[in-house]
Amino acid sequence: MFSYALKLFKDFSMHSRYSRLASTLPEGERSVVDQASILVHRGIPWKAISLALFLLVIGCLLIVYGIIGISSHKKSSSEKAYGLLVLGLLTFLPGFHESRIAYYTWRGFREYSFSHIPSM
Repeated sequence: MFSYALKLFKDFSMHSRYSRLASTLPEGERSVVDQASILVHRGIPWKAISLALFLLVIGCLLIVYGIIGISSHKKSSSEKAYGLLVLGLLTFLPGFHESRIAYYTWRGFREYSFSHIPSM
């Protein structure tokens, strides 16, 4: 069963529509397929990609401002800088993750698809 499912996934291309995997399996193996793992090609999620890039840029800026604030000699600004650093990390990580998925999909890696990016 695994080799049959692997053959089906290898035949998919990035520009084709994904059909339901369960409908192509033999009758006895249809209950084995987890319906939550079936990918549906939705097109390019431009809103989600633009939000990911926005989070990435804002996160980088906040991290830089936090590092500059921590390295300053004033005690009051260094205390505020830790907050900027934490906010920068919290915005950078999801932005980087989703941007990486979009970039790898655009480059054509088989393991990545635009369907891995959450829709908005």
